[in-house]
Amino acid sequence: MKVGIIMFPTDKAIQPMELAQACEERGFESLWFPEHSHIPSSRETPWGGREGAPPLPEEYWRTHDQFVALAACAAVTKKLRVGTGITLVAQRDPLWLAKEVASLDMISGGRFELGIGYGWCVEEMRNHGLDFKQRRAILREHILLMKELWAKEEASFSGKHVKVEPSWAWPKPTQQPHPPILMGGAAGPKTAEHVAEFCDGWMPLGGMYDFDNGLKAIHAACEKRGRDPKSVSLGVFFAAPPTADAIKALPEKGVTRVILPVPAAPADTVLPLLDKHAAFV
Repeated sequence: MKVGIIMFPTDKAIQPMELAQACEERGFESLWFPEHSHIPSSRETPWGGREGAPPLPEEYWRTHDQFVALAACAAVTKKLRVGTGITLVAQRDPLWLAKEVASLDMISGGRFELGIGYGWCVEEMRNHGLDFKQRRAILREHILLMKELWAKEEASFSGKHVKVEPSWAWPKPTQQPHPPILMGGAAGPKTAEHVAEFCDGWMPLGGMYDFDNGLKAIHAACEKRGRDPKSVSLGVFFAAPPTADAIKALPEKGVTRVILPVPAAPADTVLPLLDKHAAFV
């Protein structure tokens, strides 16, 4: 079982470089950062899109750009893997995102992992000119386009939502054919199809979704495509610190990575929590 850490990297929290070094010193396998470009102050969409959810925490609109922050982390570490948990792929220009992923993978020496998700904030997406109802289809095309750019010397793509004429794009990722692409969120039928089609793994939030039925949906989608379900790696993000028993129950489900949370807080709060989490390592 690989054990990693996730935190919202903000201007008020321990800064990414110090956090990354502390994680590596304590033997954690990886460090993950989420993202939001901004949060419209209207607060039209409840937290996570769930009616009756608590107020959205401040760190959601104070995050550093995750690729800038993770590049800084990679620069001050040697073994720690760095990942996005998650990248809002539909909100991003896929040409720029493909270059950011490949650049970070090269700069880190092949230590990057691309966690992806559809997103939940309707008004955030609207500000990006994105139709919320099309976000899944747009994410799919963005990922398929990026795979073409990473794999080919001259790549092109023609879909419903994005078209790119024959083009050159470097650098190519250090990891071949590309960094691991890991889907977050609940695995309903459509998400399961996407995992089977273009993802290397599934990493949902522990305790929030039906893991067992989601895994069944992914296995069925893989078998339908003729893909070995065991080729899909499994990990779990935790929104709250889990119990030892909760973690011990995961390997029998095929889970090989667990990501533990620390709050977006100063070092004097975060470092003792890292020490506590290190017991799982």
